Amino acid sequence: MNDFIFFGILIFSIIIHEVAHGLVALWYGDDTAEKMGRITLNPIPHIDILGSIVLPLLLVLTHAPILLGWAKPVPINPNNFSNKRWGELWVSLAGPLSNIILIIIFALPLWLNLNLDLSTQKILFTGVSINLVLAIFNLFPIPPLDGSKILYSLLPDKYSYKVKIFMEKNQFIFFIAFILIITETEFFNNILLWILKLLNI
Repeated sequence: MNDFIFFGILIFSIIIHEVAHGLVALWYGDDTAEKMGRITLNPIPHIDILGSIVLPLLLVLTHAPILLGWAKPVPINPNNFSNKRWGELWVSLAGPLSNIILIIIFALPLWLNLNLDLSTQKILFTGVSINLVLAIFNLFPIPPLDGSKILYSLLPDKYSYKVKIFMEKNQFIFFIAFILIITETEFFNNILLWILKLLNI
């Protein structure tokens, strides 16, 4: 498959992920992302030069075993939420959930056994794979990933603050260790293959 199609699906999926955060924040009463023009499918406001272009393109062109990327984080002000506890939880979940929805959208034609040519099947499978990676990756409870904010929201208040302070003080160490684990071992690939098998793709 053309590397740039792969890259295009990645950027599209990352943008949907960020827009989902902004939309759910707006639902809970925080219009910060809307005011800053981040609830849009226009890629320009979302682009982080390193995370959205340089790193993903480098990984695609070098056929790296894993593909990573990110957009500029959508600005969120939890103080504006109508319900701070549940607002933070659902805003954090919104990104990975949007990727799960995209998995279903990309997988549906494959599940329906439509008479698709091989090229189209590969594009759909790539869409499933990219969004599966984004969903799982972001659910790990390592700052600054969405999973860390989900963890803080689920913990009782007396533990949440302490865990947050500890994790964020050591987030660089945790994040680097996490990246090494998923890139230097079969751990992450095994998770992906197991889920793809469950999805019957």
